Amino acid sequence: MIFQKEITIKPKSRGIHLITDEIISNCREINNFKYGLMNLFIKHTSASLTINENADPTVRYDMEKYFNKIVPESDAKLYQHTYEGLDDMTSHIKSTLIGTNINIPITNGKINLGTWQGIYLCEHRNYGGSRKIIITIIGE
Repeated sequence: MIFQKEITIKPKSRGIHLITDEIISNCREINNFKYGLMNLFIKHTSASLTINENADPTVRYDMEKYFNKIVPESDAKLYQHTYEGLDDMTSHIKSTLIGTNINIPITNGKINLGTWQGIYLCEHRNYGGSRKIIITIIGE
């Protein structure tokens, strides 16, 4: 069986945001799968998705700080693509580094993440707006 839908994630401030509950609440259809694989794909070039520590919010802070250090906005001469501001090209680079899709196993109608794992939306723009994510589930 294959299932697919597009959901819209509410606008988030710049940073790394735990969205596990938002994904689950927007995809009740997962209950129809005994086992399978869920793919999440974000339809944007200035935001990304990842799985990481879900318990301590300092992880999200440290990740944002790290990516801002390795992809700095402070040197405007470093980038040509700055039509929408200094966070323009840096957002595209961060999205490429982190990635635009993730795969999560499904077991007995639920996503099968580790105890300390959560789904993150990484918002790289200062004012990114709502984000569209395609959820595709393949399984039985």
